[in-house]
Amino acid sequence: MTTLRRPTAHRLAAGAGLAWLGLAGSVQAQPLQLPGAQPFNQPGAQQSAPASVGGPATPRPRTMPAIKIPGEDSILGKTLRRNGGFGEATLEKTGTGYGLKLRAEGFQSSNLVEPCAISFGDAPVPVTSLGKPAGLPRYKLEAPACPIVFDVLDGAFLVLEPEQPCVIEAAACRIEPRGVWGPDSRTLAARAKDIEAERKHAEGAVRDGYRALSAKADLTEQRTIAREQAGFSSEREQICRDFQREGSHGFCGARITEARAASIRSRLGLPEPKPETAKPRPATARRTPPPAAAPAPTIQ
Repeated sequence: MTTLRRPTAHRLAAGAGLAWLGLAGSVQAQPLQLPGAQPFNQPGAQQSAPASVGGPATPRPRTMPAIKIPGEDSILGKTLRRNGGFGEATLEKTGTGYGLKLRAEGFQSSNLVEPCAISFGDAPVPVTSLGKPAGLPRYKLEAPACPIVFDVLDGAFLVLEPEQPCVIEAAACRIEPRGVWGPDSRTLAARAKDIEAERKHAEGAVRDGYRALSAKADLTEQRTIAREQAGFSSEREQICRDFQREGSHGFCGARITEARAASIRSRLGLPEPKPETAKPRPATARRTPPPAAAPAPTIQ
């Protein structure tokens, strides 16, 4: 006869404890997940980033907007004055290229408060093309007494050299050709709004251009570019501080900003923008005015 033993209270408690431990282990192995929660990763497992809506983001290309690159036509035949009020300069076509008719004002070398003026002759003095080293057409005036080097701007030109004033020994006259040679400053106030818009467009191009330069440069070059960008405003102010009535029209500042944008575009190696195609005009008979008489050479 088989005798059945009833489980004692001690055995029942032990069994319950083992069952609870097993349940606890199961809970630790499979943690509770709420609806919408991210799945649990085991220690050491790498969680992949959620896919972005619309696919991976494409980095924006570092470039700059197209800008107008002025040519010789923008100043051809126009009378330009240094800082909008001194001397006269006119670019003309010659049989072999271009020439510059120039009359410069200055002061006597022995008395720097006594004014004088020098004319470089009735005929245009030949200029030699130096290419576009800074993104703009550059020329050198073939005049040994004052070998001027200038960049063509839109309706003006910027004289870069010589760094020192020229002294014309025969006339004892000291002339300073550096600066922006542009239209008579008295004619610019009516164009102030258009000039301001041109400057804003050029400033945006300069900012984008510096960003593009910095994106392609290493750390050392980035610091140099940052210093150049920070110093541009003061450099522009120094060039334009003597341009007459600059505060009323901003012509000089706009043209210097456009020149910097052209220089940055050249440094980036971007192609030169194509000139806009002019709409054809109906052919009309026009009377050609007689050529103006060239002023006689003057030494004052």
